[in-house]
Amino acid sequence: MGKTKVFIGICLITALLATGCGKDELEPLDAPYELNLPVGFPPMPVPVGNELTVKRVELGKMLFFDKGMSRDSTVSCGSCHLQTNAFSDVIAISSGIEGRKGMRNSPPLFNLGYHPYYFFDGGVPTLELQVLAPVQDVNEMDHDFPLAVERLAQNPRYQEMARIAYNREFDAFVLTRALGAFERTLVSGNSAYDQYNNGQSSALNESAKRGLALFQSERLSCSGCHGGFNFTDYSFKNNGLAEVYADSGRIRVTAVEADRDKFKVPSLRNVALTAPYMHDGSIASLAQVVEHYNSGGANNPQKDERIKPLNLTAQEKSDLLEFLNALSDYEFTTNAAFAE
Repeated sequence: MGKTKVFIGICLITALLATGCGKDELEPLDAPYELNLPVGFPPMPVPVGNELTVKRVELGKMLFFDKGMSRDSTVSCGSCHLQTNAFSDVIAISSGIEGRKGMRNSPPLFNLGYHPYYFFDGGVPTLELQVLAPVQDVNEMDHDFPLAVERLAQNPRYQEMARIAYNREFDAFVLTRALGAFERTLVSGNSAYDQYNNGQSSALNESAKRGLALFQSERLSCSGCHGGFNFTDYSFKNNGLAEVYADSGRIRVTAVEADRDKFKVPSLRNVALTAPYMHDGSIASLAQVVEHYNSGGANNPQKDERIKPLNLTAQEKSDLLEFLNALSDYEFTTNAAFAE
């Protein structure tokens, strides 16, 4: 889920949406997949026609790690989304085929079923359609999507699983739906903070507890954007990263001037595991992120009014970092069900 392409191929998207079959034809032949949600998480929305089943998820996982998605068979979704880093990358801008650099930092992948749109500029409306962008992006997989589907359809295992999971031959509909099914299972919600929030008072040390209080305070207003069970309100904001942005952000999708230089507010879950930070990967460490917000950021005309100097003490910075580290879910990053 790397760089967003504003014009993803309208005809292809329309065709994908239109190629769904009747209810009976889509009736899966395998067992429902049991999605165990963490305490405090709301039910996850799942689109009709792509209900989670064992084979749909299994097929999607295989596709996620299949390098045949790229033109030269060297890059898969998993190449830029590493489980140990909450399915983000460890470099500012990931490399696609032939070492080509994309445009934006690879975002982490978890709790995706709750997102109302995808990519830093919200340019893709559904999880099923997001794969079209990286496959066709010249700097990522650089493949013609129908040709990628045609290649993958030669795999007898994929054909067998498509018939079980979707009661049809392997095609673009199956590919996009199966990937979406697997990605919905990437649920993260068992950090030290979650354990503390669910009644285990010893899960956070005293410094992390002070950091939590700071995070939730009116003075810092962090939870104003990073609130809720997923630590994001999914809105688009300018955080004063620079006076002039090379990437114009949300306006690329909406063509609305008020959206210039604005980007989707990321979840802070697993934030200590997902460096480097920001849409362009320009901030190397979490301590530097704290310093950025403490400074009040650059004087960009679109900067959110809540971004202002915080005057944090050294102890407060340390406490805030301790809390942010407590949002790491190591059960998620080591779960064999998600591994290649």
